[in-house]
Amino acid sequence: MDCPFCDAAQLAERTIIENDLARAFPTNAPIVPGHMLIAPKRHVTYYEDLASTERDAIEELRMKLHAGLKKAFGAEGFNYAWNEEKIGGQSVPHFHLHMLPRQEGDAGVHNYEPREFIYRPIPVDQRPASTDEELHEVVRLLRVSL
Repeated sequence: MDCPFCDAAQLAERTIIENDLARAFPTNAPIVPGHMLIAPKRHVTYYEDLASTERDAIEELRMKLHAGLKKAFGAEGFNYAWNEEKIGGQSVPHFHLHMLPRQEGDAGVHNYEPREFIYRPIPVDQRPASTDEELHEVVRLLRVSL
């Protein structure tokens, strides 16, 4: 398998912290200094395919990095994200959590409004609000599907 996150030799020098099931390392294309990736050691493409022990292992590393990134990079806040499929921005088909330490004035986006990020073509103030009927239909469809 040709997966850069499964190649432990490639990541050995960049791994900052690890446990039995996951490892954390800086991305080679950071948005801000200290931009970290946390990935399971087992090749898993989607979050939903992680075992609960792997999710716990990732969370353990995230908590440790949180304190370390505050100290090392003066983080005042954080962004966390993962992408799924090419359409969702996933470029490596191995689940990984992005962890970005944020500071006032850094190079990343500060006026982050999730709706504007996800729906960039139509600004939030230009989209029509859903009617109650539309919202009830979404609820009905999901309840049936679950």
